[in-house]
Amino acid sequence: MKASVIAHKDFTISKIDDRVYGAFLEHLGRAIYEGIYEPDHPTADANGMRGDVAKLVKDLNVPVVRYPGGNFVSAYNWEDGIGPRDQRPTRLDLAWHTSESNQVGIHEFADWCDSVGTEMMLAVNLGSRGVDDARNFLEYVNHPGGSYWSDLRVKNGRKDPWDVKLWCLGNEMDGPWQVGHKDAAEYGKLAANTARAMRMFDRSLELIACGSSNADMPSYPDWERIVLEHTYDHVDYISLHMYFANHEKNTGNFLALSHKLDTYIETVAATIRQVKSKKRSNRDIYICFDEWNVWYHSRQQDRVILEGNSGWPHAPGLLEDIYNFEDVLMVGLILNTFIRRSDVVKIACIAQLVNVIAPIMTERGGPAWAQTIYYPYYFASIYGRGTALNLLVNSPGYDSIHADNAPYVDVSGVYNEEEGILTFFLVNRHASETADVEVSLQGFTAGQIVDHQVMTHNNLEAVNTAKNQNEVAPRKGTGAKAEGGTLSVQLPAYSYQMVRVKV
Repeated sequence: MKASVIAHKDFTISKIDDRVYGAFLEHLGRAIYEGIYEPDHPTADANGMRGDVAKLVKDLNVPVVRYPGGNFVSAYNWEDGIGPRDQRPTRLDLAWHTSESNQVGIHEFADWCDSVGTEMMLAVNLGSRGVDDARNFLEYVNHPGGSYWSDLRVKNGRKDPWDVKLWCLGNEMDGPWQVGHKDAAEYGKLAANTARAMRMFDRSLELIACGSSNADMPSYPDWERIVLEHTYDHVDYISLHMYFANHEKNTGNFLALSHKLDTYIETVAATIRQVKSKKRSNRDIYICFDEWNVWYHSRQQDRVILEGNSGWPHAPGLLEDIYNFEDVLMVGLILNTFIRRSDVVKIACIAQLVNVIAPIMTERGGPAWAQTIYYPYYFASIYGRGTALNLLVNSPGYDSIHADNAPYVDVSGVYNEEEGILTFFLVNRHASETADVEVSLQGFTAGQIVDHQVMTHNNLEAVNTAKNQNEVAPRKGTGAKAEGGTLSVQLPAYSYQMVRVKV
């Protein structure tokens, strides 16, 4: 099978916002407790944070982490997580039918973010609460001092404000499962009023309104239109969420879900343009895709807890998908889509970062390790920064329930002008055929290949475990050539690759 790609220096999509490689941590399952926080772990620091997990997160160079939820935030009182730990209340979390000790709150999370070199993206509760609590939380986090809430922060041990710029106005408020669920008009008015109040404090904040929880919601895409008609002048982003599943065990259909993702993004982008035109606005609103990942492996085992049949356990194992090699391909396709849509998708958060549908797994008192999906996320985050190229791809395709003629070869390209390096991320969706790919480098003078990484496996269901952490891992590629303005590379059946060319 042959495929061709044209990469022209002048045919670009957008400068990629680094925050498209963000992540998410929610008070859910073992994401916080036994994930990032385990005071009695051998690698724990003075704040009780696991050093082995911190190392894996640092290596990813995560630019921003969304916190504290997620469904959790819609009934969360942020004040429960401040002050002396022995005085913090234990609360029942209705979202996940568990109990919350509040041993980790804004101070502990902020210190952890500093330790791993990432920024905070905070969410306010617009489910059970509203404008007043949002402005109080903002004052506590961002005001230098001399007011009730900022002085309380100082009393609790943090003199300087954190100056957090990114704020989510609630979470998945279109979902009937959400505490405080609202219809689009009701939420739009509340989000607009909350945004107005927050901007009275600081006009430079970046505010994110809730979009659809997924593309199958009955309210989509009217939800986006109605919410934006209320909030367009007051917010900077609208959020989208999407999870990817292969319940029917059909790899072709599963890997074609990236086309459903692309349509989802384009529909909301068109809705943004519609509202902008209707309002005769000069402002641009972008998409914050602040929850995405493969999620289906653990759903059956989670039912006992989520249906309330285990009481109210603290930090039980929930949503602990064990990812396989097939998921590597899907995550690579998702990231390629975000790169190609970098003109409108400016922020994205893999959900989540540790233990809960996550690239990193831990054992209590034991090791932490990289799941299979860690690697495409790693390669995109580290090397996918720069300007997205508008590639012309010609590849044979196949029909699926999500798209007709879905190309077997999926490619994104990023030009880092400062480093003088072109990076290509390639996925071969064909089950049995190798793809011979030729990339015509136009406007570039091709030099040597500086890195070539390959991920393949003869078993789509192969996984990494605590005892066998490298069953699915990248290896150095061979055979790629950059000669005479052409990059040539072979993609084995069902494979993910990254090729970097000095130009």
